[in-house]
Amino acid sequence: MPGIDVHQHLWGAPLIGALRGRSTPPYLDEWTLYLDGEPPFEIDPADHDIAARAALVKADGLDRALVSLSSPLGIEWLPADQARPLLEAYHAGATGLPEPFGSWAAACVSEIDAASLARDLDRADDLGRGFAGLQLPATALADRAGYERCGPLLTLLEERNLPLFVHPGPAPAAEEGAPGWWPALVPYVSQMQAAWFAFRAFGRVRHPRLRVCFTLLAGLAPLHGERLAARGGGRGEVDPNAFVETSSYGPRAADAAVRALGVDVIVNGSDRPYAHPRDLALGEAARHAFRVVNPHRLLDGEERTNDAA
Repeated sequence: MPGIDVHQHLWGAPLIGALRGRSTPPYLDEWTLYLDGEPPFEIDPADHDIAARAALVKADGLDRALVSLSSPLGIEWLPADQARPLLEAYHAGATGLPEPFGSWAAACVSEIDAASLARDLDRADDLGRGFAGLQLPATALADRAGYERCGPLLTLLEERNLPLFVHPGPAPAAEEGAPGWWPALVPYVSQMQAAWFAFRAFGRVRHPRLRVCFTLLAGLAPLHGERLAARGGGRGEVDPNAFVETSSYGPRAADAAVRALGVDVIVNGSDRPYAHPRDLALGEAARHAFRVVNPHRLLDGEERTNDAA
């Protein structure tokens, strides 16, 4: 089975053009990205050179990389009349990517429209490849109300046996003088922790068959299992269909995640171009599980008993 990176970002020409056509965040001025809540960010054009990025996938020893819309852009949270043209541009670019790329679909969360998502999931590229599943921002799935609002989208995924990919959403405006790394280390991490525990508390019972993957090791939320048990949250049962991916983390965090969850629910993700693959120093068996076995379980599914439901 081929090795997979489940978490990369690569903008096609349609999305770049659509972002340059805007004058309010999110927008591009040439290659400077403007977002609410974050300082202007200089994009390296080489990061979105499709041929060069395809070569990097091969250099990483992988056969497939899944591209997603970066939810911190805030596109999914825009009013529907603004979000949909940008989502269409993203989907058009994503379905135009060559091998070795696949992609996650995206959806507006300011106005839930499962029929629109169904049409997007029906799309295929020239090679007949459809979307791997759906990415949603963690900010849309942080509590009971979020799972109620997004329920029609998640039900559709269950019906189609497709997974959910949870990614940090937009960061609130940082206080004056905050360093540039603040959004990635504070709101992104806390969003993922909230989404992980909200899924345990509210999402799993509503969607017992849904496979879900949380980026950046779910903000290390699984490491709080002892505290969860101490506060009456259960004995730390591992949900076999709730996965975490490794982006931005190295050996110490990955080792701790293995101790908390085991190796069966951890998948390889790089977050390229914002981070790069790292040697997790956990041995060849773990490497094979993270890059090959577990991504296929996440994407393709298999019958597993869900004791955490």
